[in-house]
Amino acid sequence: MINRNYQRSNLNLNPIWVLIGINVILFIASLKYPTLIVRFGLIPGYITARPWTMITSMFLHGGFGHILANMITLYFFGRYLRLLIGDRKLLGVYFVGGILGNLLYILLASPFSVAIGASGAVFAMGGVLSIMRPRIRVFIFPIPIPIPIWVAVIIGFFITALFSNVAWQAHLGGLAFGLAIGYYFRRRERHFF
Repeated sequence: MINRNYQRSNLNLNPIWVLIGINVILFIASLKYPTLIVRFGLIPGYITARPWTMITSMFLHGGFGHILANMITLYFFGRYLRLLIGDRKLLGVYFVGGILGNLLYILLASPFSVAIGASGAVFAMGGVLSIMRPRIRVFIFPIPIPIPIWVAVIIGFFITALFSNVAWQAHLGGLAFGLAIGYYFRRRERHFF
């Protein structure tokens, strides 16, 4: 006899690990085939000819430090956010935040620059957590004491915006969406409890 509940629980994939796995696989592929960055990265001037890059660019990274920072943040933000809003909403935040971040990049960046990375999606998750659970304390290097998550997200945004090769526009778009949808989730949470 087969236990159907057991079968169902085995088919549930953790979306955080799936997202991290896709990002890592495509990072490794781009090391072997660097042209993937240009072919699937977001180039504002080519968006009408290559609209799929609004999504594919969210799964490519430009170096080991880039993917490491994004995947560590995705894991820790995602793990907690998954408990708060569930798998479907977590994926919604990731994809919509990343797409809206990319849309702001298209509007504000040079038309022939290339944007890659999951940062817009990750900042969306950070925005949601900053609104839903602003008192969560986190460590960020090199600060030796835990600070509120909303402070960490703001510091992260401004520090990354200082670098010339960072798509701060995508970060801003993702963060703005995360803050807005976080407010919506928090209001619904208070309504039900």
